[in-house]
Amino acid sequence: MDENNKIVSVIERRNKIIDKLESDNQVLVSELSNEFNVSEVTIRNDLAYLEEKGIMHRTHGGGIKQRKVALEYGLTEKQKQNLPQKKRIGAKAVELIQENETIILDSGSTTMEIAKNLSIFKNLTVITNALNIISQIKEYPNIHLIVPGGILKPQSVALYGTPAEDAFKNYYCDKFFMGTDAIDFTHGLSTPTIEEAHLNKIMIQISKEVILVADSSKFNKRNFVFIAPVNILHTIITDKDLPQESKSAYENIGIKVILV
Repeated sequence: MDENNKIVSVIERRNKIIDKLESDNQVLVSELSNEFNVSEVTIRNDLAYLEEKGIMHRTHGGGIKQRKVALEYGLTEKQKQNLPQKKRIGAKAVELIQENETIILDSGSTTMEIAKNLSIFKNLTVITNALNIISQIKEYPNIHLIVPGGILKPQSVALYGTPAEDAFKNYYCDKFFMGTDAIDFTHGLSTPTIEEAHLNKIMIQISKEVILVADSSKFNKRNFVFIAPVNILHTIITDKDLPQESKSAYENIGIKVILV
């Protein structure tokens, strides 16, 4: 094969890999090696090239489709997105809560679905900076609600800033139910704003267990401000559209992954 034909062959193979990513959301090195009758080293070079171009994200044994950098939406828009998945995630998260615990509910549309299911508890303490969650929980007589001070961020309808951070430092909690705008296995958890990142870091530090509640659209994304590496998570609750390759990657580092 002359040099020009080799170049054409490489381009065609990579285009077919892209097509497979579009249709399946993931690829495996071993399968691609057999399909194209080339070495696994060659396929890994192809995947490295595609990752460099922002088309995919490499994982152990293959790769998954790379989604765009996450955008920040207002709470109203977030509540409309993937609502059936968020309802299932919220209901499953409640099963992990025990009577007499102290939990943190992060601001967000998925954590709001947790709040809607807390009326079943006889004795529970909830700390949250989210005004919509506060409005929901205040109707439950058996929930002890703690609200930090802070500066209102209208887009997320939540309290942030130094007053909120100082307030959270006074507590030690059993579980932190964390929402996110973006999670990437290599680059960690991230958010659009510095204020949210600072407060989330404190919530993580004061919690015995960190449970991520996020639908699968939030995965394989990066946002503006880094919060923490993924290994701070104990459990992930997400929907069944999460690629198996991603699920395995998190499980391989000791994170429990629950699909609903």
